Amino acid sequence: MSGQPQDLQRGLKNRHIQLIALGGAVGTGLFLGTASTIKMAGPSVILAYLIGGLIAFLIMRQLGEMMAQEPVAGSFSNLAFKYWGPMPGFLSGWNYWFLYILVSMSELTACAVYLQHWFPDIPQWVSITAFFILINAINLTAVRIYGEAEFWFSIIKVSAIIGMIIFGSYILLSGSAGPESRVSNLWEHGGFFPNGMHGMFISLAVVTFSFGGLELVGIAAAEAEDPQKTIPKAINQVLVRILIFYVGALIVLLALYPWNQIGIAPHDVPWEESMAASPFVKIFSNIGIPSAAHVLNFVVLTAALSVYNSGVFCNSRMLYGLALQGNAPKIFGRLSSKGVPVYSILVSSGATMFCILLNAVMPERALGILMSLVVASLVINWGMICITHMKFRAAVERQGTKLVFKSLAYPFSNIVCLLFILVIFYILWITGQETVVLVAPLWILFVCAGYWVKKALSGKAQNSH
Repeated sequence: MSGQPQDLQRGLKNRHIQLIALGGAVGTGLFLGTASTIKMAGPSVILAYLIGGLIAFLIMRQLGEMMAQEPVAGSFSNLAFKYWGPMPGFLSGWNYWFLYILVSMSELTACAVYLQHWFPDIPQWVSITAFFILINAINLTAVRIYGEAEFWFSIIKVSAIIGMIIFGSYILLSGSAGPESRVSNLWEHGGFFPNGMHGMFISLAVVTFSFGGLELVGIAAAEAEDPQKTIPKAINQVLVRILIFYVGALIVLLALYPWNQIGIAPHDVPWEESMAASPFVKIFSNIGIPSAAHVLNFVVLTAALSVYNSGVFCNSRMLYGLALQGNAPKIFGRLSSKGVPVYSILVSSGATMFCILLNAVMPERALGILMSLVVASLVINWGMICITHMKFRAAVERQGTKLVFKSLAYPFSNIVCLLFILVIFYILWITGQETVVLVAPLWILFVCAGYWVKKALSGKAQNSH
């Protein structure tokens, strides 16, 4: 362990960055969650994913402009600290860290749940411990090993989607899917908007959160081999991939089956019914794979491991960046001889295990509040990226610096994204998710209170000297 300041190693190659960007956009929400959005919006869910994908892409371009120009540890937290002020830097960094602690906790638990369907005799805590050790071991070695693991996790997810699209298109065009499978399913059975514009509108909240994780590429920028080339390339391809993987998959699904025949299973039903509710299982079953639910279980297990793997990576790098700002203890700014922030990984992982323990003992209402924090933290994160970018661009224009990679339609796109975030809060409010809307400002105040305490303690320490 080196106590001297070092730089993070630039061990992530172009293929790693490409798949990290793609992996961030593809999770269990696509494989299992699309049934709920289809029920809300019908075929118009395609339009909802296009809108959500466009907003996510605009935010990614804003982040990409900053990270290509200044690929620093801590991503947008360090940039918020530099261009907006100490408190925004503190808030954005700790908000993102806490977000991925909660996400890591839920995904790690999900991994154990998925595995238990194959091995029901293995206690859930044993599986959690095994996955915990595996993923943290990967992250403690070298960033190249993390990139390699994420590369292959993403390959599995992407292969499943491409396979579904190809086979789905084949059985649709060949007529082997049956008489009910036809392109006209996209506008029959109540029309393209069977539940009206309102149905498409309220689905936007669920759709938008499925794109959470795209900002992973910004975190990875500090360890990319050639960030000024790889980051813009990865971000520019995100929109195309969203169109192919989300929109393309949904078009095939909704052509193969009338939207009102795609079931949605409640959370407390048996695993077989939950898997059967997935549109993907219908595809796999139709192409002659008898154990479609088991194929999907393997894919969602991989997807959950991928998100947890990236969660460990993100948390450690954000904590490392906070330490460099002086917004976290200095020990978290130390790197191993391989350029890995070991202390940051260990503390973040310890916090994740605490959350899992908390999950087991807390009543359902408390867990619901924690999950509300995930949603609130994600939206706050996107909003802070938009505002930080506006501060960054203003500073760059004053200095007359030439930009390596420009965002689209500044500052119009920033304003559109911020308005969209307000719309998401409104949708949550009118659909019975008032807790999320109320928790968000309370969470901001809580983190800001932490900043004021830290500032007061720092002031006392300086006066004592």
